Amino acid sequence: MRNHTELHELILLGIPQTEGLETVLFVIFSCVYLFTLLGNSLILTAIVSSSTLHTPMYFFLGLLSIFDMLFPSVTCPKMLFYLSGQSQAISYEGCAAQLFFYHFLGATEGCLYSVMAYDRFVAICHPLRYMLIMRPGVCVGLVMAAWVVGCLQATILTSFTFQLTYCGSNRVDYFFCDIPAVLPLACADSSLAQRVGSSAVGFLVLMLWFSVCVSYTRIGIAILRIRSAEGRQKAFSTCSAHLTAILCAYGPVLIIYLQPAPDPLLGAVVQILNNIVSPMLNSLIYSLRNREVKSSLKRVFHNVVFISLE
Repeated sequence: MRNHTELHELILLGIPQTEGLETVLFVIFSCVYLFTLLGNSLILTAIVSSSTLHTPMYFFLGLLSIFDMLFPSVTCPKMLFYLSGQSQAISYEGCAAQLFFYHFLGATEGCLYSVMAYDRFVAICHPLRYMLIMRPGVCVGLVMAAWVVGCLQATILTSFTFQLTYCGSNRVDYFFCDIPAVLPLACADSSLAQRVGSSAVGFLVLMLWFSVCVSYTRIGIAILRIRSAEGRQKAFSTCSAHLTAILCAYGPVLIIYLQPAPDPLLGAVVQILNNIVSPMLNSLIYSLRNREVKSSLKRVFHNVVFISLE
């Protein structure tokens, strides 16, 4: 990056075709972002404060809540800053950092979804050996592997994107620094970086989606073998929240990076769903569809009210 200092800062033009709607968008996205932080903070508090939730499943869910607070924080604060009428400029280094952490957190969270699917597979298909297989060392190792994959993915994408020379126009026709928005500003041929970006993101998403499908296919077969209706309902309710969250997370990514002819407005809408709305929905999905989390949250609220009354 030190060899390509033609551009010292970039201008984020914002969401395409939304001129004049800055105030409305600021209010909407502020509410969604605050609700995301609040909802995931409550889930994390519920898991930490309840000893009955100190299991591998809720260990991964707690990590997912942390990622769901960090992931929108990569793009949302800057977007809210310029929607409020402040400067739309972002430094060249800040743009690179935004792109890196966006893909780092996104890829790591995708790996975490696969780990959670494997956890549910072990819990339902091998219940008697669950605590032996998913012992603390294995859980920590799986999380570390997810971090490594995310770091490698982000390093490759950021390196290929910012090894190019950027000069001339500094106007990024998007609301944050992502590969499809930054590469058109390159002075040199960006076809290699574009192919690497699409291939790396597409390959990782498809591999993670395949691993989730394998786990849930095995889970589905195991659920069908359960004789009691109550047992099937319990197993299904355990997995349904996680499966819903996965569909909300992977759908937008596949649309963004695998569409043959990118549409700026469609890409922005889908990206907003992925960046801001999905993390908020995760807090709703896991709090409303998980009986243990709801019980723990009720105890937390009860303790807070009781302490405040004293």
